[in-house]
Amino acid sequence: MTKTAELVITERQRLFGRLADRLEIAYNLNRKVVSFQANKDEPIYRWFKYKEGFSSALVKYFLTEYSPIPGKLLDPFAGTGTTLFAGQELGWQSYGIELLPVGVFVMQTREALNDINSDHLREIVKNMWSELTKIDNHETHIHHISITKDAFPEDTEIQLNKFLSYCSKIEDEKTRTVLQFSAFSVLEEISFTRKDGQYLRWDYRSKRDLSGKPFDKGKIPNFEDALKNKLHQIITDLSPSQPNNLFEQFSYNGNNIKHDPVDIFAGSCLEELPKLQGNFFDFIITSPPYCNRYDYTRTYALELVFLGNDHDQVRNLRQAMLSCTVENKEKLEYLSRYYSSIGRQDSFEEIIAAYNNCAAMTEVNTILDELNQLEKLNNNNIPRMVKNYFLELCFVIYEMARITKSGGYCVMVNDNVRYGGEEIPVDLILSEFAENFGYTINKIFVLPKGKGNSSQQMGSYGRTEVRKCVYLWQKI
Repeated sequence: MTKTAELVITERQRLFGRLADRLEIAYNLNRKVVSFQANKDEPIYRWFKYKEGFSSALVKYFLTEYSPIPGKLLDPFAGTGTTLFAGQELGWQSYGIELLPVGVFVMQTREALNDINSDHLREIVKNMWSELTKIDNHETHIHHISITKDAFPEDTEIQLNKFLSYCSKIEDEKTRTVLQFSAFSVLEEISFTRKDGQYLRWDYRSKRDLSGKPFDKGKIPNFEDALKNKLHQIITDLSPSQPNNLFEQFSYNGNNIKHDPVDIFAGSCLEELPKLQGNFFDFIITSPPYCNRYDYTRTYALELVFLGNDHDQVRNLRQAMLSCTVENKEKLEYLSRYYSSIGRQDSFEEIIAAYNNCAAMTEVNTILDELNQLEKLNNNNIPRMVKNYFLELCFVIYEMARITKSGGYCVMVNDNVRYGGEEIPVDLILSEFAENFGYTINKIFVLPKGKGNSSQQMGSYGRTEVRKCVYLWQKI
């Protein structure tokens, strides 16, 4: 190859060439397994629809295939706990970090269910309805923020607050949690809203001034009907007579095995990971938020206000999240102060050097800045978002490598993305970070079917797929 020809090869192409032999089409993996869809037949996941994450089948596959002897397992982006509870079923000691209170609450409910007797719960529910009719004066438990105001019909809001007033007087914490969860799980169903991408879509019957074509959500059940159906579903799934009921989840290969409670750390993994002991975990399985502008605090706004989060708390959550939305501000100064406060400024410098030395990352940042100047991006904060997304994940990967035992594994699920027609090889860049911090790149499993362009980009750049991957790294 001539020198002139060599110059036209991009840094992303160079990185692809170096790691091409690690890419492997995984015909045993599909979008259903690498998403929430395969969880639909499992009790906890069909009670509350949380679409962000992967299936428990994926977790069990990697654990049994690469580390059949249970050890210590971590998910630093735990979501609703798929990794933790799938690992728990197999006898692993499971640890999770989760920032969004929605996920933390679902995991706490899952733990509470381990000690709930279905007959006892059925008896409480049977007596509950007559008690609810006696409530005249009730506290207001749902304090709306601007993006949730008038989300419920007036009568529904009254009934919801009455129910929460009733729950607040239940002494047994686990029973109270499960009952609150039943209402939590029907919020979207009884509201004028529907989760739609990164926002809530509003029905034409709401009091909101809506633009565009009217959206008809269809029948909106009243609170009592929706709650009765949800409680019936939960109690049925918990019943010992029900095939594959929740209480049988800890049986593995026909043998009862000891299962430890999961350890849940509520907070940002940028803060929590540096606190964890080095060389402690045998396996990490995780899926960080994708670099796709998806804002969980808006999608799950109803659930957040249900859990008592006010406007400032929701706004702070949005900023504390991994930078995957155009509203996220840079965290570099904060991270510098944080690492200095824990006496690890050397680690901070090492991470920054790895990020700056990644030629493909530098190329992506330069190209996005140029596209922005040419007004070819649909939001001028996209370059900042992408730059900070990778920078923050560089910190996360450094810490994951530090706390993984020698010989241990890390599995990460993520999608590549495209902005302004330029593909960003998330899989290759993150794997290069991992390589710099002590992991070997065992495989990058590529799903047979990738992900198409967004509708906005399709018109300009065609229907070009980008890779959907599962990375397998091993600690040296």
